[in-house]
Amino acid sequence: MKVNQDKHCPIVPNLLLGLAGGIEYLKVKKSSRNPKKEQVKTLRAILNYAKDSVYGKEHGFADILKAKSDSEFLKLYKKSVKPSEYESFRPYVNRMKSGESDVLFQGRPVLYATTSGSSGEPKWIPISKAYLGNIYGKMNKCWLFNFIHQKHGVYSGSIVSVVGKQIEGYTPDGTIYGSVSGFTQKNCPGFVKRLYSAPSCVFNNDDYTGRNYTIMRLGIERNVTLVVAANPSTMVEMQHNVDVWFDEYVKDIENGTLSDKVNVSEEIRKELAPMLKPNPERAQELRELKAKYGQVLPRHFWPNLQILTTWKCGNTKIYLDKLEGAYPEGMLHQEFAYFSSECRAGLVLDDSNETVLFPHFHYYEFKKAEEFDDPEAPFYELHELVPGHQYCPFVTTFSGLYRYNMNDVVEASAPLFGKTPRIHMVQKVNGIVTITGEKLYEGQFVNGVKEAEAQTGLKLNYFCGYANLQESRYDWYFEFEDKSVTQQQAQEFGDKVDSIIKGLNMEYASKRDSFRLKASAIYRLQENSFDNFKRAILEQTKQDASRFKPNVLSQNETNHGVISRFVL
Repeated sequence: MKVNQDKHCPIVPNLLLGLAGGIEYLKVKKSSRNPKKEQVKTLRAILNYAKDSVYGKEHGFADILKAKSDSEFLKLYKKSVKPSEYESFRPYVNRMKSGESDVLFQGRPVLYATTSGSSGEPKWIPISKAYLGNIYGKMNKCWLFNFIHQKHGVYSGSIVSVVGKQIEGYTPDGTIYGSVSGFTQKNCPGFVKRLYSAPSCVFNNDDYTGRNYTIMRLGIERNVTLVVAANPSTMVEMQHNVDVWFDEYVKDIENGTLSDKVNVSEEIRKELAPMLKPNPERAQELRELKAKYGQVLPRHFWPNLQILTTWKCGNTKIYLDKLEGAYPEGMLHQEFAYFSSECRAGLVLDDSNETVLFPHFHYYEFKKAEEFDDPEAPFYELHELVPGHQYCPFVTTFSGLYRYNMNDVVEASAPLFGKTPRIHMVQKVNGIVTITGEKLYEGQFVNGVKEAEAQTGLKLNYFCGYANLQESRYDWYFEFEDKSVTQQQAQEFGDKVDSIIKGLNMEYASKRDSFRLKASAIYRLQENSFDNFKRAILEQTKQDASRFKPNVLSQNETNHGVISRFVL
């Protein structure tokens, strides 16, 4: 098969990654043997790194570090630094963006990762030199080594990796902001970079159809043995691109071209040109695959695929059914791990869905999920987690986040890694809903509706929204004050809400524009819908009416089913 011309000798990457990554793996094992001791050591290192910063001086890090015992040290830290949301850090981040040094940590950020926030402005997550070197340097080495540990031949072919845009722009002081995954891929070791089927320039394409086309046109020609994409919805969308554009891929592969039917800038085309060579033999193979199977799937065009790594926990499970049967038998589908822009907490180091937390890189605290809203509830240390129980994590990092609320619910699990519990993602906390990683805040939905009311003149008596995981969309329910509002008018109102939310939430906009998140379904509600909804829920659940406080936006299948009874 012509595809096999892309086979690589895995000796070099296996040797180099086995050495560098193997060392980091041993460090993880060592730190996990005594997480209680290692966590105190890590927190001391973080506070020492930041003690001369503005934040460190304001919160007395130097005095905290003088504590004689570990228990006194932890007590002083928790007394001096209160659990915080991102907005508490934004004023400090704004100072750094303007060029000020030594604000949240020593020096200035190397770059910023951007992600959606509760307000209209994105979160700007500073990435310090120490964080980049440890978390995205040493941890990546361990991650890449672990692939070899799972599948020895994983680097015998090419890698398809779907990452974000490396550079979205620059802060006032000239520091770049964008995707950390894109940044690290562009700056990875040369022997690994040579294995990627698509160069970093491909991810600078703002047109998602053109970007996905280019990724798959380059990838489908090759013998791919590793695929990396955080959200499985990405792979669902990639397969959709294959279904639509397969014949065009074949023409391009045969002729060594990149179709002019898709939107790809001349700058990107120029950079890709040296990579594109006529390959009529592979084109013929692909034609034969289509003639034989009709719908051509990854198990057909990537028969040697060793590992696919995506998220598999939380809401992403809904997409796994759509991938069922599409990939080669014997391939390992590995969980991507508990990971966010704010904190890459650890790695999955086996074929389970459980993340091994790294005690020597971050300091973790946890509240029991059922006590999340109780300000008097205790915090638990990493070594105190009980398998089977659910918690909300708070992290302290080398990048200037201190007792930062991740707004997640995770579950601790066994077996332990050394003496350290593992975790997996369950869901976002109430008030934040995510289907494809967009993290839509309830407040953003409310603001979108209120602004749409102001722009259209239409008024609502009641509204609510629910995540529809099966359809990869939100279902929005509106009870209009004017009973003569038509479905067409309701749809236009919903489109307005969608447009406003895009302006408030960059990740929502990205997921909508890339087709991973479908347009919301709009439903008109009957008169007195809230009263009828409340009555039905109370009858069904037998709960106290005084405690009935449903979220306006949520992922709650029971409530979703009830509100749908009152649609016009």
